[in-house]
Amino acid sequence: MSPVRRCSRTACGRPAVATLTYVYADSTAVLGPLATYAEPHCYDLCAEHSERLTAPRGWEVVRLAIDTAAARPSGDDLEALADAVREAARTPRQEPSASGKDRLGADGREADPMEVARRGHLRVLRSPES
Repeated sequence: MSPVRRCSRTACGRPAVATLTYVYADSTAVLGPLATYAEPHCYDLCAEHSERLTAPRGWEVVRLAIDTAAARPSGDDLEALADAVREAARTPRQEPSASGKDRLGADGREADPMEVARRGHLRVLRSPES
């Protein structure tokens, strides 16, 4: 699971609940639900900073519905993750051949030697002690 994204405001360490995007061509600031991924030209804001947001004079602020309750994974999400990890752990690992061709992953990049198994974007990694 990815780490909790924090508010972009300086010295604020609260969890982000909204994403602010500026549309310069329209002089508009759009404040909406937290984006799925952190984007380089957007700002993640906590509940307090999203409520107190003001825009420059002459700009319009568009506020989309925001659920300020911290997003938590559902029981279904956690169960699906656990099932995927269990299935990946059951898949036997192939030992690399002398030619090294087995070291390439499905995407053509060199496979991680710590990787035991993979299913989609999930990976099971070997413990550093083993």
